[in-house]
Amino acid sequence: MVQETLEDWRTWAQRLDEAHGWTVALVEDLSPEQQMGEPLPDLNPLVWEVGHVAWFYEFWVLRYQEEGRYRPSMLDQADDLYNSSTVPRAERWTRPILGLADATGYLQRTTEAVLSQLADGSATEKARYLLEYALYHEYMHIESLWYTRQRLGYPLPPGFSALPPPPSRPVRGPRDRYVDGGEFWLGAFPEAGFAFDNEKWAHPVIVEPFQIARYPVTNQEFLAFVEAGGYQDRRLWLPEGWRWRHQTQAEHPLYWRFDPEAGWQMRHFDRWLPLDPDAPVIHVNWYEAEAFCRWARRRLPTEAEWEMAASWDPESGQKRRHPWGEEAPEPSRANLGAWYLGPISVYALPRGDSALGLAQMVGQGWEWCADAFAPYPGFTPDPYREYSQPWFYTHRVLRGGSWVTPPGLLRNTWRNYYLPWRREVFATFRTCALD
Repeated sequence: MVQETLEDWRTWAQRLDEAHGWTVALVEDLSPEQQMGEPLPDLNPLVWEVGHVAWFYEFWVLRYQEEGRYRPSMLDQADDLYNSSTVPRAERWTRPILGLADATGYLQRTTEAVLSQLADGSATEKARYLLEYALYHEYMHIESLWYTRQRLGYPLPPGFSALPPPPSRPVRGPRDRYVDGGEFWLGAFPEAGFAFDNEKWAHPVIVEPFQIARYPVTNQEFLAFVEAGGYQDRRLWLPEGWRWRHQTQAEHPLYWRFDPEAGWQMRHFDRWLPLDPDAPVIHVNWYEAEAFCRWARRRLPTEAEWEMAASWDPESGQKRRHPWGEEAPEPSRANLGAWYLGPISVYALPRGDSALGLAQMVGQGWEWCADAFAPYPGFTPDPYREYSQPWFYTHRVLRGGSWVTPPGLLRNTWRNYYLPWRREVFATFRTCALD
């Protein structure tokens, strides 16, 4: 029993140390002014994210007792600074939040207290569940730190180095894969381990036969839409999408530009790079994806179609945890965890294909689905009620993960969701043939 407790402590110490290392490395190279950044809608100050991550561990693992009952914080006014459910986003730029050194110290003290509970065996099953919840929450904020740095035009953080680009295979065979459809269990099964409330629980749905693209839409394919006048053709846009395009005057994806001498380019943090024709288009919102589909006479996959294409193994008659199987993600299968420090060719990493022959359904960019984000039958919120419930029906579903998503976060049932006009997230899409 003592040995089991020691091993548990070591495992969690390693997992938390790795996550905290990513969090701090995404902020520490910047000046204090850059760590705050400039107020932008839908984003947070970079240094606020560090304090919020520390607060989340403390609030849910150390302080939470039951609904409405919480122990005091080790930090004065912690809830007034870092509770994202009660502190409006605009006020996070003006409240007296901690500087990086103090925020990192708060994170360290919280971590030591959590590990102490694990070491002495006093951590309850509820606390262990909430600890895993808090770790995945930190993974999500790691991703938001990446896209905030991109939005602000800061350089790539020096603490990360890229693997060599993987070889790209030639394109062979049809563009689409045909999927028979049938009864499919959408969502997570209890025996599969931790799941967020919006994944619970697997339930039967009927999926009609469909054809889905083997690859995400590439920059080259989306550029054809741009150059054909897709952003100016009102007929291609839903009414709310056209209003967004008219208000923003968008003419192409976020971070693209046309240079008369260099041609089309994309800003990658603080550098303008030639547009890679074989990389997936990134930083497009749901409206842009929908307009492209109408132009291409295609459609977005439904959430059930996406999960079936990613997870279903017709040979075993079972769902897979990842497109390639049960094994954990690694760089020969998926572009995750900033392993390659940017999108790569959609024709690379064939070891990551799903059983149905779909490429890169995990990594590269979150893939927009047709559906509004909605609860599964019998939905019950987790203790952190603000995670899913407030966003039902206003947000759109994305699946799969991006090139900066920590690999430990993902599985085929994992659901992301954003407002349909959000473009700063690392989002892409693939298409289906019209019925």
